[in-house]
Amino acid sequence: MAESLNTIGVYVDAMATSIQVSKELLQALKKRKMYDKESYEDIIWDLMEDTMELSEETKRDIRKSEEDIKAGRVKSLRQIEKELGLNV
Repeated sequence: MAESLNTIGVYVDAMATSIQVSKELLQALKKRKMYDKESYEDIIWDLMEDTMELSEETKRDIRKSEEDIKAGRVKSLRQIEKELGLNV
């Protein structure tokens, strides 16, 4: 099994370390790269972001936005286009 794993260098607390992943996972990570020099660490953080807890600031912003929606203090894109005279 060990020979079927690839090593990816990762930086932890300014110290280089490595993790081993299968060829399949390595290929999946490569496909997720948005640009050539994007690090595997960045890709893994992006994947983890969906499961991370929201900050208190973000939670407050969401609550405020929900209040704005309920109070009718929002406009649709179509309304804004009409106000600006855009024919999109």
